[in-house]
Amino acid sequence: MIEVWFLLLLGGVWILIASWQDLKNREVLNWLSFSLIAFALGFRFFYSLFNSSNTVNFMFLYQGLIGLGIFFILGNLLYYGRVFAGGDAKLMIALGSVLPLTSDFIVNVKGFVLFFIIFLFSGMVYGMIWSLVLTFKHFGNFKIESKRLFWKNKKVIFLVMIMGLVFMLIGFIEEIFFIIGSFIFLIPYVFVYAKAIDNSCMIKNIKTRELTEGDWLYKDVKISRNKIIKANWEGLTLKEIVLLREKKKQVLIRHGIPFVPVFLIAFLVFVYVWFSYGIEFINWF
Repeated sequence: MIEVWFLLLLGGVWILIASWQDLKNREVLNWLSFSLIAFALGFRFFYSLFNSSNTVNFMFLYQGLIGLGIFFILGNLLYYGRVFAGGDAKLMIALGSVLPLTSDFIVNVKGFVLFFIIFLFSGMVYGMIWSLVLTFKHFGNFKIESKRLFWKNKKVIFLVMIMGLVFMLIGFIEEIFFIIGSFIFLIPYVFVYAKAIDNSCMIKNIKTRELTEGDWLYKDVKISRNKIIKANWEGLTLKEIVLLREKKKQVLIRHGIPFVPVFLIAFLVFVYVWFSYGIEFINWF
């Protein structure tokens, strides 16, 4: 059991540091994720070496490698699916070396699924709370931007709302259509709300000397007649930052919400569930 406590303590401390970095600087340094992998797998290797009498007992190490592989795939899917930024994806991958807590592959996979479900739910609640805080903090700008977006897209919005109302009317005959219609009717409001927050609360004009690798441009920046720096999901490279500093004094940057605290919340909840309800709960799950 001491090996499990050590891994969880290691993961908890590293995620806590990563959360502090993200809240302070809006980035998670690569060395943090890579060092977590190195320490977790290193501990698994030496623990297996000194506490195993045959190859079979090296499962503690093998499960860590398997977990790393599974979370490598998951992290890349979330990154290339444009759900995660690079730092978030690397931290998720690193957790794959920590979260296999038993020598049973099936139990570990169920633990991965449980963690991910907790992670998704925590992210949803966290995102809602953060968006509400941003809305009240920038309410004046949010109000102006939401009105602008509504009237700019009014034809599409009214069309979708009418479609939703039609489904809701059909719902008096079949209940499921009322539920579908309600979701369709709310889509324009969700779109306007999310887009208004993005445009009014997440865009900042900063000096180019303050740029860091991975920052997201709000829109393309023309450097010269034949050179344009594109706004893309991967963020700015060091070479692009040098060019911007040479040609521009300020640029518009899109700031995402600091998402790493969701890892910490989900990790703590997962640990609580694991030790409160045990492997029996994981197996039932």
